[in-house]
Amino acid sequence: MESTDYMRRAVELARNGIGFVNPNPLVGAVIVKDGRIIGEGWHEKYGELHAERNALKNCTESPEGAEMYVTLEPCCHYGKNPPCTEALIQAGIRKVYIGSDDPNPLVAGKGIQQLQEAGIEVETGVCKTECDRLNRIFFHYITTKTPYCMMKIAMTADGKTATRAGLSKWITGEASRQHVHELRKQFAGIMCGIGTVIADDPSLTCRIENPSNPVRIVCDTHLRIPMDCKIVHTAKEVPTIIATASENHAKLEKLQNLGVQILQVSSKEGHINLKSLMRKLGAQGLDSVLLEGGSHLHESALRAGIVQHVQIYIAPKIFGGVSAKTAIGGVGVSEVDEAYRLSAPEIRQYGNDILLDYDILED
Repeated sequence: MESTDYMRRAVELARNGIGFVNPNPLVGAVIVKDGRIIGEGWHEKYGELHAERNALKNCTESPEGAEMYVTLEPCCHYGKNPPCTEALIQAGIRKVYIGSDDPNPLVAGKGIQQLQEAGIEVETGVCKTECDRLNRIFFHYITTKTPYCMMKIAMTADGKTATRAGLSKWITGEASRQHVHELRKQFAGIMCGIGTVIADDPSLTCRIENPSNPVRIVCDTHLRIPMDCKIVHTAKEVPTIIATASENHAKLEKLQNLGVQILQVSSKEGHINLKSLMRKLGAQGLDSVLLEGGSHLHESALRAGIVQHVQIYIAPKIFGGVSAKTAIGGVGVSEVDEAYRLSAPEIRQYGNDILLDYDILED
């Protein structure tokens, strides 16, 4: 096997931690000796052993003189666990192949330096593109202290998200909806607007095997949320945040008694100040948010500059109608040059639906 094959195996292992390690990064590690894999591991759960120590623990023979392939630069500081660099040095690892450099100021090249000073050969940038993509959430969060935000849209081939009667179940097929639940598992939070709650009464949970429910976040400037909706009724089972500018103390107290966390956020132009909300969510350790809002929240999020990624599911259907809902509401831009610019898409197919995967390009 080539070095890239071992690193891709480490990437595959790292994905096992999806939904369980936030706000830590996803990391996988493979230990190779004499052309044989003798140990593998990944970061399995926040607060537990890191990938490198799990791989060492799982070794079938002594790792002395072996090579390690790890998707992210090993940590070199004390946190919930001791430094992984110490473990590699003590184990007698001969060479370390690294996929991504760690932008965390506590690491940021210091892990590589410690290994080299201990006489361990280090090679960086192995499968860097795959490894960087694995941790785009972590990289954004650790450098900005705000959540990585992905906007999810499901629409028809003519760009409609509901019929003129407001009906949207179901635009996409079963395969796409299953993928959305897998996507929800990857994010620390899932956010919608109060309009979506009133219109659809969603649960916003992750309904797949071995689920990890994201924290539910409802943007509700004037505290219009119905007390009998599913989100409120299940707030003691699934963590729930309502972001509001309201000072309706009686209703706020009732919601808190039902298990809802209230985040008081300033308003801007009559709506929740989304930049302020992102800072508050980041301060709570939420590293990522999946935005499943309505058209007005989507437009506000784009205008506020909080969105880093967009996923659009396109179903082979046409609704038509000037009054049928579209994905992005609000006033919209007036000049072509004012458009929000997207990267070239990654294109995948789920059943009969197409998924377009875009990064938001910065100006």
